[in-house]
Amino acid sequence: FVVIAVAAGILIWLIIQLKLLVVPLLISILVTALLWPAFTWMLRRGVPKWLAIVVSVLGTFAVVGGLVWLAVWQIVREWPRVQQRTVEAVEEFRQYLIDGPLHLTAEQIDGLLKQAGVFLQQQLDLLWSGALVVGSTVGHVLTGAVLALFILLCTLADGPGIWRWVVRLFPRRARADVDSAARAGWVTVVTYARTQLLVAAIDAIGIGLGAFLLGVPLAIPVGVLVFLGAFVPFVGAIVTGSLAVFLALVYNGPWIALWMLVVILGVQQLEGHVLQPLLMGSAVKVHPLAVVLVVAGGAMIAGIPGALFAVPLAAFINVVAVYLSRRHGGDVSTRPEDLIWSSVPRSRKSPA
Repeated sequence: FVVIAVAAGILIWLIIQLKLLVVPLLISILVTALLWPAFTWMLRRGVPKWLAIVVSVLGTFAVVGGLVWLAVWQIVREWPRVQQRTVEAVEEFRQYLIDGPLHLTAEQIDGLLKQAGVFLQQQLDLLWSGALVVGSTVGHVLTGAVLALFILLCTLADGPGIWRWVVRLFPRRARADVDSAARAGWVTVVTYARTQLLVAAIDAIGIGLGAFLLGVPLAIPVGVLVFLGAFVPFVGAIVTGSLAVFLALVYNGPWIALWMLVVILGVQQLEGHVLQPLLMGSAVKVHPLAVVLVVAGGAMIAGIPGALFAVPLAAFINVVAVYLSRRHGGDVSTRPEDLIWSSVPRSRKSPA
């Protein structure tokens, strides 16, 4: 146990020291998993590899850029009105606390607001100052973005060749197990990414459309934030959904905020009880409790990157461990060919 703990500590220390390399690498791998189904579909239809790479990468930039443009456009258009209404709502609530049944004084309200502000600031600082934040300067961010793009292009262009080189780094007798187990884990990551993309789109459309129909301002930015936040399971959707409820409360009043909350809960129930089991199936066998714990632990250790990568890493490790234990424990109910995704190119020769 001590040896394992020391080894894990050294590994975490190395990751922290190499954070400017690790975070872009993980981002590129996750984006590759998102693009992999469409990319391999184009290859199977006879599209040249270079053209499939260009379409995949430029299409991703077009989608992300379009979402950001829509969000910025609506924020610029509606922000003055939202800001004015927010100030009025806060002042009305402050006056209610003074004249209402609580009979608070202005000094007490200011003290409570100050304590709440300090608490929120501490939580934000903890989240942003995670051990694996890409960098605090614009240069670090740009360097990480360029490196992530370069790694993405390399993995799409020669992912199988890179993996065969990695397999050859292991001892000869372990190469077959490493290759098969990692391919099973890759199937899980691709399934997870594909499912999260579809779930995120459904969450964004449902909550954004509900905000629009209820007259909540900034419906498009809320939908974009929900789409991005859905890639952090449970936590992301709750945080971004609470923003929609807050906007409805300060701008439209408590009843509209209540209906906004009903819409968010309804979408979340649809996701948790219908979409996730139906789309994810048994490919990502991570219990919801484990998901919550790994997301919270990842955020505590590495901030936003830790929360983002915690679930796919946990799913990958879980599938690899289960595959190896069944293979060497004599359980032949799970065959390698049942776990390996057929569209992942494999070498014609044995990994040995």
